[in-house]
Amino acid sequence: MGHDMTITPRRLPLAALALALACLAGGDEAAAQFSTGGPGSVTPQTPGTDAAPLATEPQRRRRQMPGGAATPFFTLPDGAMTFTPQTGTNPALMPSMPATPTMPPQFSDRAAIAFDARFRQGGQYVRDGLHWRVFADKPEPSGAFALVAESRDPAPVFALRPGGYIVHVAFGTFSQTRRLAVGETPQRDTIILNAGAVRLVGKVGERDIRNARLSFDIFAGGLFEGGEPRLVMRQAPAGDLIALPEGTYHVVSVYGDANATIRADLRVRAGQITDATIHHRAAQVSLRLVRGAAGGEPIGNAAWTVLTPGGDVIKESIGAFPDMVLQEGEYLAIARHEGRVFNQKFQVEAGKDQQVEVVAR
Repeated sequence: MGHDMTITPRRLPLAALALALACLAGGDEAAAQFSTGGPGSVTPQTPGTDAAPLATEPQRRRRQMPGGAATPFFTLPDGAMTFTPQTGTNPALMPSMPATPTMPPQFSDRAAIAFDARFRQGGQYVRDGLHWRVFADKPEPSGAFALVAESRDPAPVFALRPGGYIVHVAFGTFSQTRRLAVGETPQRDTIILNAGAVRLVGKVGERDIRNARLSFDIFAGGLFEGGEPRLVMRQAPAGDLIALPEGTYHVVSVYGDANATIRADLRVRAGQITDATIHHRAAQVSLRLVRGAAGGEPIGNAAWTVLTPGGDVIKESIGAFPDMVLQEGEYLAIARHEGRVFNQKFQVEAGKDQQVEVVAR
């Protein structure tokens, strides 16, 4: 039972990527290796332009600030504030933002602490999909660390009183934490994420597999790298853009709920989207117990067991017309009805859905 997977690393226009998770650009060609079968094909595409601005900024409450300027902001625990200066409202302007952020006059007892993030050192700014949290660096009596400020802006500016803090930024499944010492002077800091993204889809022949019947388990570390792979995401939906730290991942693709499973390794590189297409060699099979002869009257309420030629149980079901997805190969269907047992051998070919009739003579 063979299988293959096609890996396509690519760069996308900023507008398209902003609608998904983030702007990802650059990086080398991705490589893939497999637990069985041969290597996948790598097809680099022409890089897209990086000129389109981010479509919309999330709506926020606004308050008239001194001087008549309407500044977006929201209040967080301990009265902390976060605000977005005019240069931060358009992520396309992020590279030209001033090196030293300034504070509105009403925050004179606080320092402006500005953050932004890049996919890799010297790479593109992350312009969407970030979740920033600032915590106190000393635990409360309960042992928990108090949340001081929070933002989903791509380049937030936090108004913080002098003291120690812990900054946590999350991007998809990737997160990074660092300590922060705040004094009386403003600061700007860039977080290097070293993250990329992967989009997983499935096909049988040239036909797309419906997402409702397809899922992926993603593990950190390749199958041949040694050690036990660590689960990163369970039942990731097909077609979604999944942000991941740069590295090698082991993907388990499950089609249906029987034995149509494929395993493969792929490489995620920082600043790059990798499109991986899993090619399953399987088909949908419907079982039917009929009376007398092929095409006869269907019999309901049968107990079904599907076995391999070696006797391994693949699937058990009860009902008139059980439906399942089976990997390419040879099988034996056994139906039990009113104390009698009937069986039928059948062959599954990739992409050829079929109805198998077991005759009750």
